[in-house]
Amino acid sequence: MSTPAAATTAAPFDDPLARERAHLASSRAALRAMREDVEALDISDVTANWVNAKALAHQIDERIKALADLSGTPLFFGRLDYLHAPGAEQAEGARGERFYIGRRHVHHAEGDPMVIDWRAPVSQPFYRASKKDPMDVGLRRRFGYTGGELTAYEDEHLSDPGEAARTSKLLQQEIERPRVGPMRDIVATIQPEQDEIVRSGLGGTVCVQGGPGTGKTAVGLHRVAYLLYAHRERLARTGTLVIGPNRSFLHYIEQVLPALGELSVQQATVDDLVAHVEVRGTDGAAAALVKGDARMAEVLRRALRSHVALPTEPVVVVRGSRRWRVPACELEEIVRELLDRDIRYGAAREALPQRIAHAVLVQMERSGEAPDDRVQDAVARNSAVKAAVKALWPAVDPAKLVLRLLTDAAFLAEHARGVLGEDEQKAVLWARPARSVRSAKWSAADAVLVDEAADLVRRTHSLGHVVLDEAQDLSPMQYRAVGRRCTTGSATVLGDLAQGTTPWATRSWSEALAHLGKSDAVVEELTAGFRVPTDVIAYASRLLPHIAPGLAPVASVRENPGFFDLRTVAETADVVAACAELLRNEGSTGLIAADARVPALAAALTAAGIGYLAPGEETTELTRLTLVPASLAKGLEYDYVVLDEPQAVVDGEPDERTGLRRLYVALTRAVSGLVVTHAAPLPPQLA
Repeated sequence: MSTPAAATTAAPFDDPLARERAHLASSRAALRAMREDVEALDISDVTANWVNAKALAHQIDERIKALADLSGTPLFFGRLDYLHAPGAEQAEGARGERFYIGRRHVHHAEGDPMVIDWRAPVSQPFYRASKKDPMDVGLRRRFGYTGGELTAYEDEHLSDPGEAARTSKLLQQEIERPRVGPMRDIVATIQPEQDEIVRSGLGGTVCVQGGPGTGKTAVGLHRVAYLLYAHRERLARTGTLVIGPNRSFLHYIEQVLPALGELSVQQATVDDLVAHVEVRGTDGAAAALVKGDARMAEVLRRALRSHVALPTEPVVVVRGSRRWRVPACELEEIVRELLDRDIRYGAAREALPQRIAHAVLVQMERSGEAPDDRVQDAVARNSAVKAAVKALWPAVDPAKLVLRLLTDAAFLAEHARGVLGEDEQKAVLWARPARSVRSAKWSAADAVLVDEAADLVRRTHSLGHVVLDEAQDLSPMQYRAVGRRCTTGSATVLGDLAQGTTPWATRSWSEALAHLGKSDAVVEELTAGFRVPTDVIAYASRLLPHIAPGLAPVASVRENPGFFDLRTVAETADVVAACAELLRNEGSTGLIAADARVPALAAALTAAGIGYLAPGEETTELTRLTLVPASLAKGLEYDYVVLDEPQAVVDGEPDERTGLRRLYVALTRAVSGLVVTHAAPLPPQLA
């Protein structure tokens, strides 16, 4: 392996770096030409109507955006020189091919590729080839960039037995590069174990357990990009969705997929998915635990089915001079058959008038008439049939159903009997009954119940693929809400059991996947840490025996050890001074503190003249400090972190175990260095 080459003044034909720069310039020109070709398309005479024209115009606009040449983003980051042409017979003397690997496909006017999409099969050896298994690759070249300018290259002669395998310096530099702004893609640094997950098929669900810094979020996003490449037509029809824990997190990751040319993936929180009612209230831990329990699904099912009544009177349909009578016993048989099928409440309600009409048609046929489908539809719309359906299978509003369960103790007791205990029923009942759905102070957990009820009435639309990040914090009922969005599709579930910070945090992935409806999912574990320095992750891992016994600690593979410092401070000004010290370094800085301490720290920063941002706001070269409440730190990362008062972070949670998990999250947000400041004693678990 060569050392990174620096720029020289040699002639292009003598200087490999100059030749690579020339190829980069040609590739950018080719990409610009591809974009101009699309912009020049005239569709005025192509479509037959305005609807098709509008749809085609939208597709063209999306294609133009996907072909954007992003400033400061390398168009390619690697090169593969094959010993033989991929897919060809490896005959003696056969000439290999050279491929440049980048974020998207680029070809010149004749159609020959200048840059190969990183997701193409021919690109796979860039991530997986090794000295042990070169995969027919003679040379793998990595490129180093400063901004958008190609500044270095590094070679690995994979098929040369005389060259020893060594760690790539450029790869390590890219992993450890300072972070300013939102999360970026890791397309140039995907590791073999990550690549296996990224390229796993669309048909199966994958659950990725990964500690801090193992790249699980990036793996999930890159898997979406890969699936859109490999199954574009199918996913264009069925849709894809990325679900994150909060808006700050989604804002942090929102540029990753567009940088890879994927603009159609929707992003949402679980709260966004279940927004049938306006959330204005909050729950205590006891109420939230019960409302989030999967047993609530059975309570809702019972309450909904209780609206169905068995008939006591016949239905008499008058058509002309004839009267057709469906006796109560036959109606009861129809109703019971629909109940036994256990189909959606709304679908059964729509089927009931047709079943009654069919019973009438049978009588007509027996009397010698020959009714057709139009007659059956007419009977189904008959006023007597409509009245019977309204009485036997009335329409139910999901929000009103949940509201009654949460405000009517007798109604709840009737349908929770044998499912919820008396104390649990008392926990979920509202202290003040609401007059209407609109005036009710719904909590986030209540909204999930409404979503469950809505699905019992009418099936939720299923997407082709869903990525669920920070999944360890979801309740069983939230898992069910997500699972409804991918019943006919697949999912990528990302999380870390040690970072669960809700009272209902996931205890095991098998349990969580069962609630999701994906019990057959494959669970993969990432244990190599690419982000958190060794000393930092080692210190944070002291908490693992207390928060996730048996979970393997992350092993940092960083060459740069970073730094870690414990400081006893006397006042808030000392915390501000630590922030000012870290801001002298290149990159971003996060000040993480217990939520209750954030206002005081904000005032101290302002008094010191240090500007700061809130989580989710994009850092700039001028403002590189973010003040982060510990409750919002999950999923975020900063080059340097000041963690204020660890014991206050623990005390800010309802119980010690949850507090220690929150502390574990806060301790593992640093990429290059961590300073822990404290006036109070540290939690004994860190001793």
